[in-house]
Amino acid sequence: MPDLMQGLMQDYVFLTVPGTVTGAVMAGIVGLLIGSFLNVVIHRVPKMMQRESDNYVANESGKPLPHTDHYNLMVPRSACPTCGHAISAIENVPVLSYLALRGKCRACKTPISMRYPLIELATGLISAGLVWHFGAGISGLATLVFAWLLIAMSCIDADTQLLPDDLTYPLLWCGLLLNLNATFVPLGDAVIGAAAGYLCLWTIYWAFKLLTGKEGMGYGDFKLLAALGAWLGWQMLPVVVLLSSLVGATVGIALIVFRKHGRDNPIPFGPYLAAAGLLAMVYGDAITRGYLKFLA
Repeated sequence: MPDLMQGLMQDYVFLTVPGTVTGAVMAGIVGLLIGSFLNVVIHRVPKMMQRESDNYVANESGKPLPHTDHYNLMVPRSACPTCGHAISAIENVPVLSYLALRGKCRACKTPISMRYPLIELATGLISAGLVWHFGAGISGLATLVFAWLLIAMSCIDADTQLLPDDLTYPLLWCGLLLNLNATFVPLGDAVIGAAAGYLCLWTIYWAFKLLTGKEGMGYGDFKLLAALGAWLGWQMLPVVVLLSSLVGATVGIALIVFRKHGRDNPIPFGPYLAAAGLLAMVYGDAITRGYLKFLA
């Protein structure tokens, strides 16, 4: 028994060393599975919000509730939206099932969106990269949660132009709680980062609205930047805002130039904030040093 315990402890220490191949591979496999679950989150959370809103309006007006069946992340079972074919476990293996089914429903042969395996693959690769960079200790595992929530929010915002409070608030509180012990930054920097992140975009929102009479972004963007500030600290906010603005402007101009997006159609800012936050988590210090060196 002592030899067994010693062996298990040695294996654990090996897995928590930053940069180990074993830890990264395991994180990648877990990331693929989580990516499959994120597809459910991305698809169902907006529907859950709409159903809750519909029931609230009906209840306030004294009308029968339009949605009385159970609908959440677990119920009902995943099924083909075209024919209702229930997806079995063997058909739900990340990436591999999509390839085996040749991207079509097993029952009705309706094409399945490429986005599903791409999200699974991206989640797996990002998870492996984070554990390779940070290791499989507390900070490494925390960055996985950070990335998974950002992936889900990015896709939901791209689809619906909404950033659900059910995702932004947990991200914010996780960042503050993790930094109680300065996992990434001192707690004071995290608290200031959360407040400054929210106020930064809130100020821009109202300045733009007063000048143009239009809303330039949603309140979810304020909360997302506040959450990023809680994880990364106030010092990293300029990097996040700069990166997200550059990428957002580039993509927006490209969409307008190629006539795939009207000038008056809003472009979700959440995915760019999320991408910038993830880059800042990994490369923020290097980017800041390079920027300051450039200015000097």
